[in-house]
Amino acid sequence: MTTVEYLKRVYAGFLGMNIGIRLGAPVEPSQWTSERIERFYGDIRSYVKSFKNFAADDDANGPVFFLRALNDTPQSEELDCSSVAEAWLNYSREGVGMFWWGGYGVSTEHTAYLNLKAGIPAPKSGSIEINGKTLAEQIGGQIFIDTWGFLFPEDCKNAARYARIAASVSHDGEGLEGAAFIGAAIAKAFETEDVDAILDAALAQISPTSTYAAVVNAVRDFHAMNPKDWRLCLTYLQQNWGYDRYPGICHIIPNAGVCVMALLYGKKLSRGVEIATMAGWDTDCNAGNVGSILGVAGSLEAVEEHYRAPLNDMLVLSGISGYLNILDIPTYVRQLCALSLRTRGLAVPEGFDREEGTIDFDFSLPGSIHGFRVSNPNACALSNRGEGLEMRYDRMVRPQSCKLFYKPFYRRSDFDDERYMPVFSPTVYPGQTVSLAYRLEKFSGESVLISAYVRNTTTGEHVLFSNEVVYDEQVHELSFVIDPHHPKLQGAMIDEIGLHFEANSPAKNRDFGVLHLQYFRVSGKADYLIDVGKQTKEFASITPFSHNHGSWELVDKRWMEAMTLDHAEAMTGNYFAKDVSLHSTLVVHSGRSALLSLRVQGAQRGYYGGFHEGKLGIFKHTGDKMIALAAVEQLPTLETEYEIAFSVTGTTMHLEVSGFDPLDAADESLAYGMVGFALYERGRVGFGNLQIKEN
Repeated sequence: MTTVEYLKRVYAGFLGMNIGIRLGAPVEPSQWTSERIERFYGDIRSYVKSFKNFAADDDANGPVFFLRALNDTPQSEELDCSSVAEAWLNYSREGVGMFWWGGYGVSTEHTAYLNLKAGIPAPKSGSIEINGKTLAEQIGGQIFIDTWGFLFPEDCKNAARYARIAASVSHDGEGLEGAAFIGAAIAKAFETEDVDAILDAALAQISPTSTYAAVVNAVRDFHAMNPKDWRLCLTYLQQNWGYDRYPGICHIIPNAGVCVMALLYGKKLSRGVEIATMAGWDTDCNAGNVGSILGVAGSLEAVEEHYRAPLNDMLVLSGISGYLNILDIPTYVRQLCALSLRTRGLAVPEGFDREEGTIDFDFSLPGSIHGFRVSNPNACALSNRGEGLEMRYDRMVRPQSCKLFYKPFYRRSDFDDERYMPVFSPTVYPGQTVSLAYRLEKFSGESVLISAYVRNTTTGEHVLFSNEVVYDEQVHELSFVIDPHHPKLQGAMIDEIGLHFEANSPAKNRDFGVLHLQYFRVSGKADYLIDVGKQTKEFASITPFSHNHGSWELVDKRWMEAMTLDHAEAMTGNYFAKDVSLHSTLVVHSGRSALLSLRVQGAQRGYYGGFHEGKLGIFKHTGDKMIALAAVEQLPTLETEYEIAFSVTGTTMHLEVSGFDPLDAADESLAYGMVGFALYERGRVGFGNLQIKEN
């Protein structure tokens, strides 16, 4: 299998996973049963619910964020479950998003997380010894595993091995068998569409005496005797392998039966995820796993447009980083495939990967649109037939218009619900350079007006950075810097960036044709202000921050105030920002901790400058420790407004706080990360506007 074919199959598998999740989520238990699903939706052949944008889901969070254990583990080291446990602790906001926080001893994932926090290491954190058999054998053992299968095409043994390592943080027993089975099934799907061959290969990676193997074989036997009617098989499962026989909220065994049934009776991606959804029980989990397997097996040809188009090539997550929560699917699968090649000791072809922290869309993957959308779908439509992104404009007349744009930032109003509470930091900022190329293919009309623009999310105003009348069909290349000092952008975030297209022909000669967008890139150093007075509280966080612990409020349109008993943190910015300078103000109302942060990589890692534990200094946070890199004894004076500047260049950090001598420190542990505010002790602190400049 060539690298290009591998990439296409991972793309199809990741799309399939998210198609299944989106299809199954609206009918997820406990209120929905298979009977109720059949009554209201009959034979499902399309999404049962439309969304403005599909909000975050635990079945997508886990596969993306827990896999980052590989990104964070040095290539010279072998992955172990402690690395995956670190990813659990680092990328989760405790109690919010990521997975179901159903309580200790109730939710398997919540239980494992609290075990890790309490110092119980993996794999004990998910073991039967600590948590009991019921909790350890719930469905989470297989639903966060898809990406580990994507890593090892045609290598069922390693796919199963890595899946077991990852799942052991939270699961044991049959939970680990399910992880190995799903990982191996995905790996085998890279070389065959034969469902029986896939099941044989997956069974070879689990214990033949396990209950998991028993339910797989039972469904296969039933299918052999009754190959036409999946509902007969469902009745068999309900009567012999149902929830009444397997305790807990959502046991893995009944759902394993549904996955195997959906594979055998569905055979192809669409029918497989439909059957998994109509079967009830854990609909989004099962349809997601089935979608991964059959998506890989059928490649992109199996991904039907009526399921693919609503995904819009983007995914919303709900981890601790607002930047990582906006995921462009084609870019992600490229990064995932590059990670796979490196993990397997293979060379990554030149130009194959994409630099993290930048936007580089070339629309080269078949059908990819990279999250672009149009504002006027009645007149314009998007497609990609292999020649880049195409916006068809259909007989428009002056002054009809349409925007072709990418969304680098999302707001509460962009969603229908608050599932898993996603929070966002923009992927595009003032100071950065935008480059793109487009051309017109005209069927009729004389000229059109095309302007490059960005939109201020606070006011809704559009700021133009080019404006041209286009007559010809030549390639037009644009490059511009988003002016950080533009009065219409100061202090606010950007939530649209793209081209404004306006018809310029009279009614007798309507504009009709195709706008081809050949590439779209955003790179360079950000330089922007977060004006507290222009922010709002959404998804229980203040834009554009992600909060981990503490109570955060906007006060007098001047302060972002935090109050906590032990720890409160607000993070924002590009997750991969390196050299950066920060400037802000702060006032300590109570307590002795008030910090600016940079190179923050989540809940476990970051650098901090300011007041902490009776000292003024520069500190490194690692795990559950705050280490002073340079500090002097100094308490903050309460109700005094301080100016504070904190910067890092290479391995050197510099801190200035008004009224005190500057401090410097050096450390090479963290090369990049987010920025923000924090308290690491009890207190109440107000933080002012934050100026961020990448150097």
